[in-house]
Formats: sequence, structure tokens, C-alpha cells
Amino acid sequence: MAGEPSGDALGARLMAALRRETNRSVRFAGIGGERMIGEGLESLFPMEELSIMGLAEVLPRARSILRRINETAARVRALKPAAVVSVDATGFCFRVERRLKGAGIPLIHYVAPMVWAWRPWQARALAKFLDHLITLLPFEAPYFERYGIATTFVGHSVVEEPADNGDGPAFRARHGIPLLAPLLAVLPGSRRAEVRRLLPVFAGTLALLKESFPDLHAVVPTVSTVDEEVARAAARWPVPAIAVRSIAEKYDAFAAADAALAASGTVSLELALARCPMVIAYKASPLTVWIVRHFMIKIRYVSVINLLLDTALIPELIQENCRPKRLAEAVAKLLREPEAGRAQIEGASAAFKALDLGGPSPSLRAARTILRVIAEKTKAARLS
Repeated sequence: MAGEPSGDALGARLMAALRRETNRSVRFAGIGGERMIGEGLESLFPMEELSIMGLAEVLPRARSILRRINETAARVRALKPAAVVSVDATGFCFRVERRLKGAGIPLIHYVAPMVWAWRPWQARALAKFLDHLITLLPFEAPYFERYGIATTFVGHSVVEEPADNGDGPAFRARHGIPLLAPLLAVLPGSRRAEVRRLLPVFAGTLALLKESFPDLHAVVPTVSTVDEEVARAAARWPVPAIAVRSIAEKYDAFAAADAALAASGTVSLELALARCPMVIAYKASPLTVWIVRHFMIKIRYVSVINLLLDTALIPELIQENCRPKRLAEAVAKLLREPEAGRAQIEGASAAFKALDLGGPSPSLRAARTILRVIAEKTKAARLS
């Protein structure tokens, strides 16, 4: 089960690794997006229904989400799979898995929930229903093991993507972008709510940047959950802008871009791998932010690279700082001072060393972990 494009990408890479490890004898059922469907999944319902975030976005759809939770749990019980593997999307997936506790099906979660960041008291609750947790970040495994949760760190499978193989000159030629024109990659996110908040802010940012960079162009790599809305908005921006959807076009766009303005998320790792310096932005609903700041938040940074390095290597302009003027100033620095961008990318290399263990790929390590948990559960069931 996956609930958003980043989880869909992780799930697809995991599915491919499971097929290799089982000599293609594995079958899949569940919930996923276009990449998991491309690996052979028939999704129970469109993954886009789960691509929501924040209390203000979830509450109006609570009834339909509850219906999908019950429907998914019933489907799992009917199928009796060898294991349930959930990928991120904890608000949905954990509710499904709680309903499945005691059904004799191993429950495995891939991508540790950030309870260490804002809900540390919930770590104990996970041990009551999860059989195994697979983490992407090195400091997560010891944290969850302290709460009695069997955990395996595998690394982040984004390092398996060919992010550094893009062809920038070919991309510019294909789309009529002059070779010397400044090009900004703009990534407003993958969830409708975040995109709707960030698109007007990003449009204002581009208007300010155009004053200093009259030849500025923009490219907007987007995903199926929001592609139509993003393309319509980009067509109205004050600089020439194109929306691209395929993975190959995305990495060519990263290679062609001089800098990026991106919503917080996995894309920051992809941009760093592609050696494209960036500014990170994010804006949530006022209600969500108030609750998180007063009762939950325990971290200083939102991007994975800054978290791993424990320093503000990548500029993060969040909430009240997510304004066109502040964003334009940060992006302009990267466009004017290539050495600032180079320093950012070189600094990020230390973060990737922590994510890449060497040897088998993260997806293959995750696949082997899942197969081991299945084998252990099967053996225990026989002995009992």
C-alpha cells in the first residue's frame, strides 16, 4: 500500500527487487500509483484519494477515508497474502494494519514514521501491531528498537534512480530554451492541498525574479496526482514555463536547470543527486501549523539532507517565511553565484554517504528483509 508519488516510487523499486529475489514468482495486490501499476499492481482504488496531508485537509474527507480503510482491510483478509507491506502514508496504512492485527499476516512498514520528530509517544503504539519496520535513515533503527520494534535500516532507494544521467543541453534544445538563458526547475509538490498553496507563491516569486533575470525560463516536473492543475498554472506564469511528466524528462530538466525551487519532500534528494542546487519551500494550513508547533514538532529542519547533516545547508523557507520576496532572494543568490550552488551540492555528498551502505541496493535489502520476515512467521506458525 502506498499513498503518494514518493511512496509509489519506493514501492515500485521494491516490487522489482522482490520479483528478482523470488525468480518472478511473487504476485502483488494493493494500492499504488502509476509506477507500481507499471510493475504489475492492480490498484484497489486510485492512489490519488490518499494524497492528502494535514488536519485541515483530512477532516473534510474523513468519512470517505474511513470507508477506504475498511474496504482495504476486508480485501486483505479475503486475499490472505503472505505479507502486508505499507509504504509511508501512515495515517491510512496504520489504521488498516491495526484492523489486521491477529489475522496471522505479517505486517511490515517501509519508511519510518517521523514520530521521533513530532509524536515520540506513539512509537510504543507501533510495537503493538507492526511485525517489522524498514527505515531509510540511519538514526531511525536504534530509535525504534528502543521501543521494542523489530527494525532494519536499508538506506534510501532514491540513490538507485538515474538522477545524475540527465541530458541538459538536449532538454534545452528539445524545448527551445536558449543555452545561456537562466532556467529554474519549479516543483510545487504532489498533493493537491500543498500545490494550491504553493503555486500562487511561486508565481509571485517568478515575477520578482524576472525583474533581475529578464531571460528567465521555468520547467515544472510534475506527477499524475496534480499534473493538470500545475500545467494550467504554469501557462499563466510571468516567464516562459513548461510542465513535464515523464521520469526521463524530469532528470533531463534537473540537468538543464541552473537551480530549483521545490516543496519539501523526496525531490530534494533527487535534485541533490542531479547536482541541481535548490531552495526548499513549504506552507501548510494555519490550523495544522498551530497544532504541530504547539504540541508536536521536535526538529529544526524539514529536508532530509539538512536533517542528516544537522545544519542548514539547503535554504528552507517555511510557512511565514514562504513569501515571494524571501524565496526570490534565496533563488537569485543561486543564480548569481554558481559557487554557492556548488558548495551546496558538495556539502550534500556527506548526507548520501550515510544513505548508501554499499553492496546490495536499498530496494534489494528491503526485499530480502520482507522475505526473511515472511519465512520467520511461516516457521513460527508451523512450530505452534
